[in-house]
Amino acid sequence: MRRMLIWFRNIILVAIAIVVVLAAVVLVNTFRQGSKQIAVAPAPKLAVDEQAAATRLAEAIRFQTISSFAHPDQAADALRGMQAHLAASFPAFHGAAKREIVGDYSLLYTWEGSDPAARPIALLAHQDVVPVAPGTEKDWQYPPFAGVVADGFIWGRGAWDDKSSIYAMLEAVEAMVKQGFRPKRTIYFAFGHDEEVSGQRGAKAIATLLASRGVRLEFVLDEGLLITEGMLKGLDRPLALIGVAEKGYSTLVLTAKGTPGHSSYPPRDTAIGTMSAALVRLENKRFPMRVGETVGEMLDTVAPEMSGFNRVVLSNLWLFKPLLLREFEKSGPSEANVRTSTALTIFNAGDKDNVLPGYAEATVNFRLLPGDTQASVTEHVRRVIDDERISITPFPGNTDPPPVTRTDSDGYRAINRTIREVFPDVVVTPGLMVGATDSRNYADVADNIFRFQPVRTTGEDLKRVHGTNERLSIAGYADMIRFYRRLMENVGK
Repeated sequence: MRRMLIWFRNIILVAIAIVVVLAAVVLVNTFRQGSKQIAVAPAPKLAVDEQAAATRLAEAIRFQTISSFAHPDQAADALRGMQAHLAASFPAFHGAAKREIVGDYSLLYTWEGSDPAARPIALLAHQDVVPVAPGTEKDWQYPPFAGVVADGFIWGRGAWDDKSSIYAMLEAVEAMVKQGFRPKRTIYFAFGHDEEVSGQRGAKAIATLLASRGVRLEFVLDEGLLITEGMLKGLDRPLALIGVAEKGYSTLVLTAKGTPGHSSYPPRDTAIGTMSAALVRLENKRFPMRVGETVGEMLDTVAPEMSGFNRVVLSNLWLFKPLLLREFEKSGPSEANVRTSTALTIFNAGDKDNVLPGYAEATVNFRLLPGDTQASVTEHVRRVIDDERISITPFPGNTDPPPVTRTDSDGYRAINRTIREVFPDVVVTPGLMVGATDSRNYADVADNIFRFQPVRTTGEDLKRVHGTNERLSIAGYADMIRFYRRLMENVGK
């Protein structure tokens, strides 16, 4: 009995020792890392005529530049109208830069630098917008294409995504040209016209043109991640995320054939039933969650800025990763950072209530984590469905994830510095762009690709993008102009 008590005591002592050591390791990991935020002095606040700038952006919103993959010319008049508005609004810039029309409607501006040996950069944005969901027009506070400036905001489709980027860039460069500034390195401004429907005719054509001229870009900066406020538990400061990686894009069309006939004597298996079972299997067997390189670096960068238990968790992923992944899984936006997503988006079958359809067709969209490919996604679908009666066809415009940009690059340091100068209250970190941007088309002509839009946002604001009551605050728009001006100053010296 005594030996048993001694044995139990020793087990308990060992367990206590393990807990103590584990706690010590956790505490050391939590507090040994200091802040990774660079120390820079805030830039003087640039004077901006906010009302005049807001008016010009509002006027641009009135051009209904809605893109369509199937009908590429449907917004031709609107695009040409907005391009004329750009020329009239920014005459000094148009006098200093070369303008080219690419792919019928996309714009490529070349602002020539003074040093031919300096590597050029490109600032990207897109002219097109998504349509307004039919039947929701009455839900808008102001008509979606009225271009209204009211209540401290610029209202309308494109106010945020993405006409504000075009106009903020040109507001900044117009003032710079008027003041006699000429960059040391050449700066390209590339404004696609079909980003919302894959960018194949716009951004891809521009990138191909640059490649044919032997242009090699130091970096490109496109729309993307934002300055979020109150969206990360344990962080009491705004978080600016620079997208150094982007998920790939894959849409697969699944088709199941059946025997058409009268509904009064249906066969055991029907096209709709076969397809429905396959889609259920796809939703139930999703891709596994994993913390990739970019998200891992993001968590490592933000951990020292966190408070309480959140800092402990992020500083000790070797121990708490399962807990963290469970938290990520609770929200679609957060889960998208750690999983190649599966979204059932279109289902078509049948056209009469008493007729068995001869086929059923479903469209499934995947957003690929870096490391996954078109081939691996297709193989996953084939394996999970496990039904030879269903054919799988890839959609045009599918792309693998573009290369991940390193955060020790000169471009990242310049953008990081600029954010800290213009928005001194924020925490800056690399991040993963879960949507698709025009920038992915520049992978063959740019050493580094970044996705960042200098807009402060809350979770409530995000619902307006591609949704109802899209808007951008006038003050926020002025800060966008300041950001692009300061960035061009920093990289153009």
